[in-house]
Amino acid sequence: MEKSLNDIVTIYAEATPNPESMKFVANKMLLPNDSADFRSAEKAEDGGALVKALFEMPFVKGVFIMNNFVSITKNEDYEWFDLIPDLRNFFTEWIEQGKEIVSPKTVLSPEQETEIERKIRQLLEDHVRPAVEMDGGAIDFKSFVDGVVTVQMKGSCSGCPSSTMTLKAGIENLLKRMVPEVVAVEAEAV
Repeated sequence: MEKSLNDIVTIYAEATPNPESMKFVANKMLLPNDSADFRSAEKAEDGGALVKALFEMPFVKGVFIMNNFVSITKNEDYEWFDLIPDLRNFFTEWIEQGKEIVSPKTVLSPEQETEIERKIRQLLEDHVRPAVEMDGGAIDFKSFVDGVVTVQMKGSCSGCPSSTMTLKAGIENLLKRMVPEVVAVEAEAV
């Protein structure tokens, strides 16, 4: 049976600001409207077959999945040059075979939120998330308490040297300007 153009899976690797993370982008949606972040093999146990298979690779330190990409954070003892071809083939075969990307129990829904929290979440979605996604990561709103917004940096942004600058200079300034109740933005450790 011949494959149609819609059946062909393509994967390309894209560098991120974090030298230890690489973004693998597919021409198919992998996890629409959500994200899943795994920073250790122990946390990956409930993530599903793809995440477990990735953590079986000796160089994988972290896995982040969102929309049409997977960001891999590697152990510093390995070079991307050696890893990219095999990972591209791995992802292509996995997706072509229609295997599970993320366990359904991994996806969580937000609780009830206040008007200020809704405004903060919307600003993050509209202005911050697209830029962070381009770099192979994500930002999730966690809480707003006593003027402090707590976010979680995921994917290649987790542990990235420039993420603190992005957080303070970019995100905090934006939120303070648009939501006067915000006095600071802090990142929660993953």
